[in-house]
Amino acid sequence: MKALVAGAGKSGISAAKLATTLYDEVVVVDDRTADALGSQAEVLREIGVELRSDTYNIPNDVDIIIVSPGVPPSNRIRKHAVENGIEIIGELEFGWRQLKNPFIAITGTNGKTTTTALTTYILQQAGKKAVSAGNIGTTVTSLVGNLDNDVIVVAEVSSYQLDTTVNFAPHVAVILNITPDHLSYHETYEHYVHTKWKIFANQTANDVVILNADDSNVASGALAARSNVAFISVQKEVNGAFIRGDELVIRAMQHKEDFYMPIKKLGLPGVHNMYNSMASTLAARAFEVGNASIRDSLTSFSGVEHRLETVRVLRTVKYVNDSKATNINAAWYALSSFDRPLVWIAGGRGDNNDYSVLDDLVATNVHAIVCIGEDTEPIFNHWCTQKRCVKALTMADAVRMASELADPEDVVLFSPACKSFDMYTDFEERGRDFKTLVNELK
Repeated sequence: MKALVAGAGKSGISAAKLATTLYDEVVVVDDRTADALGSQAEVLREIGVELRSDTYNIPNDVDIIIVSPGVPPSNRIRKHAVENGIEIIGELEFGWRQLKNPFIAITGTNGKTTTTALTTYILQQAGKKAVSAGNIGTTVTSLVGNLDNDVIVVAEVSSYQLDTTVNFAPHVAVILNITPDHLSYHETYEHYVHTKWKIFANQTANDVVILNADDSNVASGALAARSNVAFISVQKEVNGAFIRGDELVIRAMQHKEDFYMPIKKLGLPGVHNMYNSMASTLAARAFEVGNASIRDSLTSFSGVEHRLETVRVLRTVKYVNDSKATNINAAWYALSSFDRPLVWIAGGRGDNNDYSVLDDLVATNVHAIVCIGEDTEPIFNHWCTQKRCVKALTMADAVRMASELADPEDVVLFSPACKSFDMYTDFEERGRDFKTLVNELK
């Protein structure tokens, strides 16, 4: 039996390690050479896996192809699998098939990392055994053989990962929101939406899917669901969790309200975090976590790194790292999360961003903008006639300029609305640089 793994990144190496325990021969294909891959190639050599950089000559004698996230349907390896009748799955599906653990799977264009971390936190605080995995950092395949079967796996799953699922069926599935993203991979918005819907496609009547009732592309998925549907909403009362006045309310499957919590006690600010908190609450209740424990957890949870993360307060100015805001929608949530004037640091590698979507929020909440990265000019040109705008060449310049522009009680918000790849390897490196520079301010 022979397995081929496409991609020698973190997911690919993890999948290859698992494949060596299940298949006689494992080959990893990546268009980068061993020299370019460096330590990753060394890891593959150590576990006895062949690395090939020729992606044009794909072997036909493989029994399965496991693709890393981000390998699009148009990729020649995926086409080869279809043309030759070879089973093709992703790393998420591959790992899930080998695990007997209960799964909570969380997806959405934005908010999934926070919701994954919060759900895990609630479960752990209640004394349940739970781990976060998937797109949040720990690969699902790396869990195989390392978990007791009763540990709940809370998996953040991206559209890339869902696209290559076949039988994946979490006990609880969550879709937070769907807005246009990754369209270069999915090609059409319709394909992107239906890929997100795959998170509940294989569920049964014993499972639960939690959907955002305020997002039509999410809510309409209820018509296709075979599992129990619970909704979250800040706009209307629903069967599930909703906001009524100043309270978070849960209306159980029996249509009885049995949970109330003042919004002001939530540990995470902003309307988007109301959605995240409601989704996490419903997911935890599916595993019989009590209301008192949920309230305590929602109050004490302080968030995740690079997502509306308070770095420090210096001379009454709060500095917030939101480097994970890699698109317009994520920045929209950040700009709406504070009741203090903002000095906004924005920019990076845009994805044909339509900045006009943010006009109303900028008009009311932002008093100055520091533009950085490849999208400096589009951002500056869009708002320079309305707001004080300056251009920064480096992150150090941006932090310095923002601190000089900030008035007492302002928030300096780094929420780029862009990808990081113009200046950094990923949003995490970008966020760490911002935090380092903020902590060096005198």
